[in-house]
Amino acid sequence: CPDCEKSFIKSSELKLHKRIHNGERPYKCPECGKSFQSRSGLKWHKGTHTGERPYKCPDCGKGFIRISELNLHKGTHMEERPYKCPECGKGFITSFLLSIHKRIHTGERPHKCPDCGKSFIKSSDFNLHKRIH
Repeated sequence: CPDCEKSFIKSSELKLHKRIHNGERPYKCPECGKSFQSRSGLKWHKGTHTGERPYKCPDCGKGFIRISELNLHKGTHMEERPYKCPECGKGFITSFLLSIHKRIHTGERPHKCPDCGKSFIKSSDFNLHKRIH
């Protein structure tokens, strides 16, 4: 890459990478107009409109849009939860999940709907809410 010196084996990978630098987003969602750098990004995004959740947890059956979300969720079925809330003692498998939980105690709701003013603790809840507008 002439911009950052990163190397790629395939020219197609370099082409996709260059979009990070030039801001090109050729894949547009027909539903809402949001644009993406890759076809896979658009495919993932479309699931937010359809409600499709193709990645299912083998333990509880809960569905997820991304495999990374499923992998994070799988940890909820584990015994060990090393990140403890100092306020209530509830344990979490990652520090990120603990930080989201702490918002319950602080009242922080950083995801605000510009259409109706309702606010949410989690971005996933906000994204579900946006479908009603």
